[in-house]
Amino acid sequence: MKYATRATTLSPFLAMAYGEKATALSNQGHDVIRLNLGEPDFGAPTPVVEAMKQSLSQADYPYTSALGLPELRSAIAQFYKTQHNVDIPASRIVVTAGASAALLLVSAALVENGDKVILGDPSYPCNRRFLNTFGGEVTLVPTSSEQQFQLTHDDVTNHWDSKTKGVLIASPANPTGTAIAQEELFSIGETCKQKDGFLIVDEIYLNLDLREDSPSTAEQPAPLNTVLANESLHNNTIVINSFSKYFGMTGWRLGWCVVPEGMTQVMERLAQNLFICPSTLAQQAALACFTPESLAQCEQKKVLLRTRASFVMQAIADMGLSIDATPDGAFYAYINIEPTGLTAIEFCDRLLEEEYVALTPGDDFGEHNATRYVRLSFATEVGRLKEGLARIKRFVETYTR
Repeated sequence: MKYATRATTLSPFLAMAYGEKATALSNQGHDVIRLNLGEPDFGAPTPVVEAMKQSLSQADYPYTSALGLPELRSAIAQFYKTQHNVDIPASRIVVTAGASAALLLVSAALVENGDKVILGDPSYPCNRRFLNTFGGEVTLVPTSSEQQFQLTHDDVTNHWDSKTKGVLIASPANPTGTAIAQEELFSIGETCKQKDGFLIVDEIYLNLDLREDSPSTAEQPAPLNTVLANESLHNNTIVINSFSKYFGMTGWRLGWCVVPEGMTQVMERLAQNLFICPSTLAQQAALACFTPESLAQCEQKKVLLRTRASFVMQAIADMGLSIDATPDGAFYAYINIEPTGLTAIEFCDRLLEEEYVALTPGDDFGEHNATRYVRLSFATEVGRLKEGLARIKRFVETYTR
């Protein structure tokens, strides 16, 4: 058979590839510590698990609307009201089979052959591959730690040309955990609107704010908030979110997006043809995410992640490496490994072979300075995290003496 070019030219997803290497070593009997994947160790809230168990007694699980269960769409809309003080009608919410499906549908809806979309470098690799799948051309713009590895308004205006159709931003971002300043994000959104372009904002880590909950001051930035807080951007902005991170439901494969009112019908037709609908079981259980008990458990886990973040930052500094931009959210440390003299892939390969710790090389996330960085995920049990960091320190000492 001759395979399609889109399949044969697709780069491997290195975070998963290193996971496969780790599995192979585990199968050989080695004690491998996996810090390569962004998968929360705490799992779904207890009420969600109980709701799933109860739903298994049903005789049938019919298809839902391609847009998702109406009551789940309403619950998500209410979540925006209570968590972010933003009024979003349920009619603008599309429930999907994970944030990946949301990005796939949005790409299918907005991107034609030859259209350019601006992304920052580094950024989550699958985002640009979704766009490529539908013929989009990614304009990958180098960013620096001085700008929190996020695009600026100047970056967007300087790289926008006649073929540019929009911008995709993640905030907080993967692999860096950094968030874009709200004023900068709004300014980029206004530019997209003026140019009749779109702004896609990946907010899957939005509710995992690593900073302390306190009023904004000169020293303390305001809590992270959705781009939808700016009503003037509602007609050209699409927001992607997921149950995977804040709610700890990675394998449940459930997400959502918020689209402009006029885009809902387009998304529905695409979803009907490509997916039929998200999992009925997962949707029914996800209704329990929005109970007071579930939300309280999620907030407790966020406090736990803050403690882990502090521990990781200190441990990295103690081994003579640096995190050039402090993460604002999520559960990642983007580590500068230059003092070791190794490239990112050399670092990750040797660390896995010598100390049995899996990380992800910066090569997964872009091109600009990618070989200088590796990503560590601290979304794992604290005992394993401490052991993993101890092994990394021992490894780094070998190469920096």
